[in-house]
Amino acid sequence: MEDRISDQLCENQKRLEQLCKNCDDILFRTMTLGTPEPVECLIVYIETAVSNMMLEDSVIGKLLNHLWELPAKSIREAVANNGLGISDVKEFDSLEEAVDAMLAGNAIFFLDGYNKALKIGSKGYPGLGVAKAESEKVLRGSREAFSESVKLNTALIRKRIRSTGLKVEENFLGVRSNTVTALVYMEDLVRPELLGEIKKELNSFLIDAVPDSGILEQLAGRFSWSPFPKFQTTERPDKASTAILNGRIALLSDNSPVALLLPTTLNSLMQTDDDYYGNFEITSLLRCIRYLAVFLAFSMPGLYLALTGFHPQLLPTALSLSLAEARAGVPFPGIVEILFLEVSFELLREAGLRMPGPIGNTIGIVGGLIIGQAAVSANLLSPIVVIVTALTALGSFSIPNEELSEAFRLLKYGMIFLCGFFGIYGFIFGWLFLLIHLGRLESFEIPYLMPFIASSEDGISAVSDGILRGPLWKLTRRPVYTRPGARVRYRRVNTSMNKKAEKQ
Repeated sequence: MEDRISDQLCENQKRLEQLCKNCDDILFRTMTLGTPEPVECLIVYIETAVSNMMLEDSVIGKLLNHLWELPAKSIREAVANNGLGISDVKEFDSLEEAVDAMLAGNAIFFLDGYNKALKIGSKGYPGLGVAKAESEKVLRGSREAFSESVKLNTALIRKRIRSTGLKVEENFLGVRSNTVTALVYMEDLVRPELLGEIKKELNSFLIDAVPDSGILEQLAGRFSWSPFPKFQTTERPDKASTAILNGRIALLSDNSPVALLLPTTLNSLMQTDDDYYGNFEITSLLRCIRYLAVFLAFSMPGLYLALTGFHPQLLPTALSLSLAEARAGVPFPGIVEILFLEVSFELLREAGLRMPGPIGNTIGIVGGLIIGQAAVSANLLSPIVVIVTALTALGSFSIPNEELSEAFRLLKYGMIFLCGFFGIYGFIFGWLFLLIHLGRLESFEIPYLMPFIASSEDGISAVSDGILRGPLWKLTRRPVYTRPGARVRYRRVNTSMNKKAEKQ
């Protein structure tokens, strides 16, 4: 049973002081209001989260100034009727709810003789404001990125979808951290069974803290042994808004500048919001290049090993002789060359990420050039292996989603071993294993390979927005994530009929 708030201020203060013992950053401020018989009140808040309490333009200042001018007998009545005319005031009946609101960065107001507490919104914890997107480069469109405040992030989405149909459901996760999370969706577009399943997954575990949305991604996802992402991540509010308008759900977490979009498919992970802002012919070409990048990132080293080590007859004679000449004098087999250079590249990538910005970029470029040139000069590696590894790296960098790129970077080593020991048969087996695995994957009842392996429930396929993107006026329907019956998103208005109606 929840600990209810007493109408005796001294009792509430005693219980709060016991709960907040040795919490020097939590401040208690007592004062008296009204005349001629003053009424005692108490304000509890976190020092850095609430500042300038008594300023005229602050919410708390307006509250206190309003109550200060009232007679003592009218103060409780004014508080009970909530006729204060100030924003973001909420009443709590239990002490537990009041403490949770205070720990979320708000001020809590207690009044002697009143058995409820008032939450008064404040600026909250310090944090970064709206910044520029870093990991997702923007060619055309909004430059805004999510911040580390879930309130600000929901406001950035609301800024782009100004409809009461946009719903924001907040919840607290983490037994000790009480992290605020928010599910954002369009009520008339989202599938009810999908929404229910997401809520069930989020309530299916207890954990001490949720420091980042990545924890939710791992605990609420399925197929935990698969390296492929079950949630699409983005730091761009415009991308999250577009996904919500397609019937998807955005999961936001406090302290994380990243939104999780679900359900997700391979096709959605290979797309960017910039795809819809430009010409469809250019967009289709860029998408084809991305799928080519997937092929390079996953199978380029393995294909090289299969062709040079087992099936050189599949190559033109001139190319086979050139490769043999390049490898002359190299003391290691091809699989050792590939693994050495791939691991070296991963070390350079990790070192570049951990070092400060300018130094990290320098290490990645200079280190790669020095190691590659030195290894070739020492006859430890053949030049063709350096080229193969460079193409593989370019392929992984060209995949628009970082989590998807990491999955192919991992599976690449499995393909290297398969092709290194079984040749072209290992190459075929590796691709079959990948396609079968992707075909079995689902993201909250949505097949991972939609729209390539199945049509939607209403018989309408979305292949026109797959590897190739059709003209914008052809993309009249939302993807399969959307609730059946709500898939039409674009229709052309008959302007001639409208003009005739206006004349009549």
